[in-house]
Amino acid sequence: MRSEITTTPIDSASILREVSAPHNGATVLFEGVVREQNEGRAVTGIEYAAYRSMARRELSRIVQECCAQFDTDDVIALHRIGRLDVGEASVVIAAAHPHRAQAYEASRYIIEQIKLRLPIWKREEYADGTREWVGQGRESGVGNRESYSTSRDAYADHAVGADSRFPIPDSR
Repeated sequence: MRSEITTTPIDSASILREVSAPHNGATVLFEGVVREQNEGRAVTGIEYAAYRSMARRELSRIVQECCAQFDTDDVIALHRIGRLDVGEASVVIAAAHPHRAQAYEASRYIIEQIKLRLPIWKREEYADGTREWVGQGRESGVGNRESYSTSRDAYADHAVGADSRFPIPDSR
């Protein structure tokens, strides 16, 4: 069991090897990568910002909860922060279990909790030179994200709710 907030590229193959064990019949690897387009706009990169100490603690809690819920210690979750180019992995989750259903569900549990709870924000960079904070973590997994280029308060009110524990970082 391991979790990490990192600024360096993530080696997915080594993470996968780290959770593999003879007692596991299934190993699932999830990679969240920067895609080249979002909502019809060409993306050139993403900048991830975090409340690092809180993000580390929360990611650790998520992984611990997952291990307890799915009865496995063979789980790793890493989230990268800083600037990433198209194609680079921002999130890597490896989950292994004696049975495939639990391995899949453990991986899904972690990514859904990351999206819901982790104090990490992303600002997309577009081919036209503009950048916008994108609604991190309030999606259902079907791409119904909302993005706002308006004020910081508008983002907090619309994307994450006025009572959010994690307001958008100030870019001033």
